Amino acid sequence: MGRRLAIAALIGWGVNIVALLVIDWLFDSVEIGRWGSVLLGAAVLGLANTILKPVLTLLTLPLIVATLGLFYFVLNIAMLALAEWVAPDFTIDGFWTYIGATIVVWIVNWVLHSLLADAVRGEREVAA
Repeated sequence: MGRRLAIAALIGWGVNIVALLVIDWLFDSVEIGRWGSVLLGAAVLGLANTILKPVLTLLTLPLIVATLGLFYFVLNIAMLALAEWVAPDFTIDGFWTYIGATIVVWIVNWVLHSLLADAVRGEREVAA
């Protein structure tokens, strides 16, 4: 159980690293200075999404329902902003860049987690 959790955490961290590299490449107003900033930003993003976002989701559930889920997107922007705030040499300039970067991070996470889940599932079938 502990090994599976550690592997899942490493995969999530790797996926967030790729997501941050993609937004750094796609958007001129996103600057991530060096590898340490990418690694720390990805770790903060993963931890915030795992620990902080569920708590904030419960606390703001009436607001999420009242806005038909739009406020949940605001929470995703806040998690990215937290990663930017904690990691040195990591800046995102502009409201629309935050929105675009959040959408790209979501897409990269969805695609890579889907591909990796299929690969893990296929590995289990071969082993069985």
